[in-house]
Amino acid sequence: MRRLAGASELLDGPLGDPVVLRGNLRDLARINRWSGGTRASTIALERLLGRRTVPHTMLDVGTGAADIPLALIADGVRRNRVLRVTATDSRPEVIDAALANDPRLGTTEGLVLQLTDARALPWPDGSFDVVHSSLLVHHLEPRDAIAFLREAGRVARLGVIVNDLVRARRHWVAARAGLPLITRNRFTRHDGPMSVQRSYTRVELRALLAGANLRPVAEVGALFGHRVAIAAVSMPGASRPEPPREPRPREDPGPRPSG
Repeated sequence: MRRLAGASELLDGPLGDPVVLRGNLRDLARINRWSGGTRASTIALERLLGRRTVPHTMLDVGTGAADIPLALIADGVRRNRVLRVTATDSRPEVIDAALANDPRLGTTEGLVLQLTDARALPWPDGSFDVVHSSLLVHHLEPRDAIAFLREAGRVARLGVIVNDLVRARRHWVAARAGLPLITRNRFTRHDGPMSVQRSYTRVELRALLAGANLRPVAEVGALFGHRVAIAAVSMPGASRPEPPREPRPREDPGPRPSG
C-alpha cells in the first residue's frame, strides 16, 4: 500500500466548529486508550528511562487532547517517579478544545500546555529529558518529519519517543469499517482512514529517525499491529548537551500541522 502524500485531513484545516473538534479529540483519546496507543507510549518511556527514579521532564509535541501526557504523569506517580510535561500544539483551537474536554489539564501538577511549532522548537539544546509525539509524524511529509525529529533530538537529553500509526491495507480497511460503528464525528470518520494512508511503515519510520541521527533502542507495538511507539537515542557523535534546570521557551511560536 503506497503512502498517500500531499493530502490534508480535516483536522489540518479550519477548526471553526468547536463542538466537532471537541468530539474528535474525545474520540482520539478513547482510541488511544482502547487500541493500545497510550500503553505503547507508557512502555516505550519505561524502556527509555529504565530504573531511573529521579524527576524527569518531557516535551509532548502535537499533544491534541493531551490524554497521553496525563496518563504518563499518572503512571509516574504509581512508579514513584516525578514526570513534568510541557504539552504543545500549534493550534490554539486544539488547546482550547482539550481544556474544555478535560479540566484536569489546567490543574494537574507538572503539566503545562503551550503553543509551539514542531519544526522549530523554541527551546535550547537539551532542555528536556525526553521528547514525545503521538499521531504527529504521519501529518508530515518526509522532509518535514526529519526536520521535526532533528529538532526533537536536539532538545532531548535522553531520547525521543515517536508513537504513530503503521501503514497497511488491513489497518486502512479496519479504520474505514470500524470507525462508523463507534462514532458519528465527521472529523474522526474522515481522518481515521486517511491517517492510515498517510502514515509510515515501521521500516520507513526507522529511516526517518536515521535521517535525524536517531537510533531506535525499543519498539513497542499495539495489540493489532496498527500502531508502534519507537524510543530512539542520538547516534554516536551527535551532540547531547546537558539541559538547563527549567525549559525557557521563546515567544511567538509559528503554526504546524496537529493531530
